[in-house]
Amino acid sequence: MYEHLAHPSGHPDPMAGSAWGSPMMITMMVGMVFILAGVAACVYGIVGLRRTPGDYRPGPLRVSFADDVPLTRAHWALTVVMVLAVAIDVMKPLSLSFVVPGMAQEYGLRSPVHPHGSLPVALLPLSGISGTVIGSFLWGRFGDRIGRRPSIILAAVVFLTTSVCGAMPQFWMNLVMCFLMGLGAGGMLPLLFTLLTETVPTRQRGWLVVLVGGVGTAGGYVLTSWAASLLVPHFGWRVLWLLGLPTGLLLLLLNRWIPESARFLAACGRPADAEAVLARYGARLVSAQPPADVPAASTHDGYLRLLLTPYARASLPLVVFALGIGLVTHGFQLWIPSDLQRLGLSELTADTTLRDSALLGLPFNLVIAWLYGRWSSKATLVLLGTCTAVSMMTLAAVGDRIAVHPLSLHLLLAVPIWSAGSAVAVLSAYTAEVYPTAIRSQASGLTAAVTKVGGVLMIAVVVAAVSPPSLRTTALLGAVTVALATVAIALSGVETRSRSLEEISTSALEGNASASA
Repeated sequence: MYEHLAHPSGHPDPMAGSAWGSPMMITMMVGMVFILAGVAACVYGIVGLRRTPGDYRPGPLRVSFADDVPLTRAHWALTVVMVLAVAIDVMKPLSLSFVVPGMAQEYGLRSPVHPHGSLPVALLPLSGISGTVIGSFLWGRFGDRIGRRPSIILAAVVFLTTSVCGAMPQFWMNLVMCFLMGLGAGGMLPLLFTLLTETVPTRQRGWLVVLVGGVGTAGGYVLTSWAASLLVPHFGWRVLWLLGLPTGLLLLLLNRWIPESARFLAACGRPADAEAVLARYGARLVSAQPPADVPAASTHDGYLRLLLTPYARASLPLVVFALGIGLVTHGFQLWIPSDLQRLGLSELTADTTLRDSALLGLPFNLVIAWLYGRWSSKATLVLLGTCTAVSMMTLAAVGDRIAVHPLSLHLLLAVPIWSAGSAVAVLSAYTAEVYPTAIRSQASGLTAAVTKVGGVLMIAVVVAAVSPPSLRTTALLGAVTVALATVAIALSGVETRSRSLEEISTSALEGNASASA
């Protein structure tokens, strides 16, 4: 598709493409400048003008919600929209694992399939996942500053514009656009879970939020692997990036049915707007006394205060768990397509195997949602961590021999794909429940970012060629970290099932005070 300059090794130069003075290169460069300028204008329009620092004075949480109401048609409509939004958002970073083999071949990059290439193809996922880390932190702040819904729209704009990376003629251009893609994708999920948690009634909140996350994540994996097996053999790896255009437009259209959080509006001193939102969901605002005997929050601003009194006891176990799950989802899973091809499977067979494995685990998301909402939120986290660690340890023990047993391969891959995806959903729901409204979006951004940090660490090791991305190595690293994280959650955690958000955050703060005393 593109003409590359060759270097002495005989491989195409990954940093070369069309000549700098060619009309195509000039057009691409002008287009990238306009894209960046457009995104900057959107950021300024939504963030810069929406609220000035002097106008933003979030008041104390003196309200509580009549959460004990049945699910309405508006709740179900929001649920469907959120499932689609999660699936679309998950598709973009998951596409990294499916484009890596084709990109390595086109640019002559070093990968498990092409061990003698030039630059490591791992630079691409490193760029994208690094973007998701920054995006999670950045959009977590946006969510608590300008609102949940405007931040979701802004993330969708970034997500949409980066679909152009499917037309980038040079590898470095792919790196830039992949980083920008990560910014939008990394910020979307924490915002979606925060908004849904603040809108769903208490009795149905746990299982419904987890169901949205689990089904959306698994659905995103199924759609990505299905698209890879169906389209890539005919159109090449670039088509997976170009799919970001129609899915990004759909994401923007879905915002029509996404409301602003009534809790956020109430905390900002806008009770009339909050009441208008709640009227659609069968709830109302009621007067409430501020909680007593709760320690004052740290004077530090930003994310640092989440790791200090009075939030440290809740935050630290979640951060450890997020790191462990991140090593699985962005370490082990990222290299599965390449590993399977290295073991002798064709690209189509590898993509189909992953699709079938994801489908096998999809029904179990219903079970996890029921357990989280009806059994125990904390115990469900521990259960998922245990399943993930055991399955990864089994894969590490079997190693490359698993490729000669198709049935065992499907079953063993289904467990970590399902359990790690469900763990991300449960962790996101749990995080959004245990923090107060004023910092809920930032807390969700923190655990989401740390989940990606695990992937950055794993990919950085691969880029540095310290450890090859073998199935055994990546499985073992993920298994050990997840096991340690599961122990941390079991020893320190707050039960959230069937409790209002105000009650949960108050008891969590009081628990921190008792522990520090």
